[in-house]
Amino acid sequence: MPFIFRPACLLLLVICAAPCAAQGDAEIGAIVAAIAPQTIDGYVRKLVSFGTRHTMSETLSNSRGIGAARRWIKTELERCSAQSGNRLQVAFDSYTEPASARMPRATEMVNVVATLPGTQTESADRIYVVSGHYDSRATDLLDFTSDAPGANDDASGSAAVIAMACVMAQHKFDATLVFMTVAGEEQGLYGATHWAEMAHRKKLNIAGMFTNDIIGSSRADDGTIDASQVRLFAEGIPALKELPETVRTLIATGGENDSPSRQLARHVKTIGERYVPGFKVNIVQRRDRYLRGGDHIAFLERGYAALRFTEPHEDFRHQHQDIRTENDVKYGDLAEFVDIAYVTKVARVNAAALASLALAPAAPVNVKIKTSKLENDTELVWEANTEPDLAGYRVVWRETGSASWQGAADAGKSTQFVARGLSKDNYFFGVQAVDTDGNVSVATYPTPLR
Repeated sequence: MPFIFRPACLLLLVICAAPCAAQGDAEIGAIVAAIAPQTIDGYVRKLVSFGTRHTMSETLSNSRGIGAARRWIKTELERCSAQSGNRLQVAFDSYTEPASARMPRATEMVNVVATLPGTQTESADRIYVVSGHYDSRATDLLDFTSDAPGANDDASGSAAVIAMACVMAQHKFDATLVFMTVAGEEQGLYGATHWAEMAHRKKLNIAGMFTNDIIGSSRADDGTIDASQVRLFAEGIPALKELPETVRTLIATGGENDSPSRQLARHVKTIGERYVPGFKVNIVQRRDRYLRGGDHIAFLERGYAALRFTEPHEDFRHQHQDIRTENDVKYGDLAEFVDIAYVTKVARVNAAALASLALAPAAPVNVKIKTSKLENDTELVWEANTEPDLAGYRVVWRETGSASWQGAADAGKSTQFVARGLSKDNYFFGVQAVDTDGNVSVATYPTPLR
């Protein structure tokens, strides 16, 4: 029997659609609280201490260059793993990248990857990835000897990822989490592309990916300080010469704002703002900034939902710059320009979202909206989830001009839902899965069923 919703309760459901902070899960709250600014500060300063982490820099020294940096990252993650009963599986992911215009000699690329396996059989193959890139650069992309501290770009993101891995290794999740610090980002997203391509070839179930790149400063180039928000870049329709059928369906139904990445971003915003109160997750409906790009693009290009976290106002004097002073202005990506309290907030948003996703059921699949007849009601159907702790499903909706869900109704364990008086012509719908602890999945956008 389908669940039938009648709009008499609409106002109540709209008010209660997003759980408030008091209803937050205690375990996620504990994870967020354990992301410590002192730890992140120590990690940023340690990465800066290697002088340069340029992709082609020194690899044999124990104190300078990218080789020393990656060995330290791996050692630190292994230390955290030992403290969690060796549940965190730490390894180098290496290969040789051929020479190119941006890298004149063939160079070994080494990603440091820490995997926290899921503990629920039905969910363990579902993977969420979070990354930062640990390589750095000076003004000249080919200068691999000068100091390039890379404190903000991207020791900040790498430090956040390491801190998250160490805290979250102390907890168990239904789905699998992968924490990566990757190399070769500055030359062309090399390390991330290698790992994403491997995942694509192996048909890994990457349900979501975040990259943290330039999350270290709350100060703009005009001196304005804004520590109240972070940008979250979320692609809608990809710019492809030939569109796959799934993308064509989004366009045909007006769902340009309901791509998997946009649905993931909505979830991150809801969860992040709940557990880090007073801090805004500002969804930017673009793939990335103009003239720039991050490691999430390697995942987007292979069909995965992927997002980028970046500070709200960048100071380009502290990115991709030789260390120097000109006209009393200091240039260079130095640790003194990093706001550790701000990095900590962004890391906590990441951790809350990742924990929520990895504890929740998978998003429902094969969600359909029936379009076989003209009517002012909306009927949805979907396949049943397989998780043993599934409590049921939630149907969400919003007006077509709204970016966020405005209403919700529980559908129980039924895989059919009828919204009386809510026309599919006037609203966008989604279906979420909910477990017995109240963890909610990302929403799935329905496709037409005639």
